[in-house]
Formats: sequence, structure tokens, C-alpha cells
Amino acid sequence: MILETGQSLASAVDTTTVIVVRAPADEITLTCGGVPMVPGKVAGGDGSAIAAAHTGGAQLGKRYVDDHAGLELLCTKGGVGRLEANGAALLIKTAKPLPSSD
Repeated sequence: MILETGQSLASAVDTTTVIVVRAPADEITLTCGGVPMVPGKVAGGDGSAIAAAHTGGAQLGKRYVDDHAGLELLCTKGGVGRLEANGAALLIKTAKPLPSSD
């Protein structure tokens, strides 16, 4: 799937929805709970069909990144499925430390 900045995606197996903040130039396979995500804002499940190997949960308001692929997502609705890009789990983006004001 080719992603575009600002695009909304929803999980087909749980309540997770995301917005693409930074899109990679190349095609990418983006999954939630082991199932490809679909364009739109309406999620398609309750999470009961997700295999234990694909759980981990997406947290509301967190940014998920894959720096190797150049992907950043903002979670707009959480769920139980783990977000993955090309089979690798996405990491929660950490805050940059502020400089000290000694």
C-alpha cells in the first residue's frame, strides 16, 4: 500500500485507527493485529479474533514510528492489536529531551 501524509487508516480486526504523519516514499505493508489496515476512519472489529502473537495494543495519542521505512503514525483510537510495518513492530516515538536551563 502506498501511504500519503494525512491519510486515515483503520484496523480490520479491532478498534484501532491511525493518521499518517510521515509517509514513506515506497510501498509498505501496514498491519494491525496481523491483518492489513484499510483506508478510512471506521474500525472493523472488537479484537477477539487477534492471535496472541499479534497483540500488544496501540495506545491513544501515541506516535508510532519505523525510522528505517520513514513512517510515523498517530494513534487516534486505541485497540489491542500491535501495529507492524513490513512484519516489524512499530515503536512508540520517545520525546526529545529539553536542554537544561542552568
